[in-house]
Amino acid sequence: MEILSRDGFAVAQATLSRDLVELGAVKVREGKTLVYAVPGQGGDRTARVAPGLEEVSSRLRRQCEELLVTARVSANFVVVRTPPGAANYLASAIDHADETGILGTIAGDDTILIITGGARRSRALANRLLALAGRDRTDPSHRAHRLKAPASRHSDDDINKEIQ
Repeated sequence: MEILSRDGFAVAQATLSRDLVELGAVKVREGKTLVYAVPGQGGDRTARVAPGLEEVSSRLRRQCEELLVTARVSANFVVVRTPPGAANYLASAIDHADETGILGTIAGDDTILIITGGARRSRALANRLLALAGRDRTDPSHRAHRLKAPASRHSDDDINKEIQ
């Protein structure tokens, strides 16, 4: 409750206890301390302590290296392509990484639509994902080009800019 209070959440003990039961949280040992953990996602429902930022970042890097095929930017969207069947797996890693500027992700079979707060954030995110995958915009094996935007567009918009 102290941590919630420090982060600006006012909650009564009874409410917190009820919420923990509803989430299926159980006490697990972390070192010499007991902490609450919620069941994992997917097939493994074992309750574990939440992963640290380094572990989450490492997972995103691994998933990008293995699964990211392309990242295309269009205004406040980033369209990521993966091998067939892998989009949900990579989207989950992106969601858990808590990247700034991401409003949401939608995953299909081999495509992820990432909605960001604007064109600049989309470009920055696409570049970050490509960098995590071990690719750089300047990498000769991955071309980057810009289609000419209509004269009425701001240069910031970068509509249909492709980053591969």
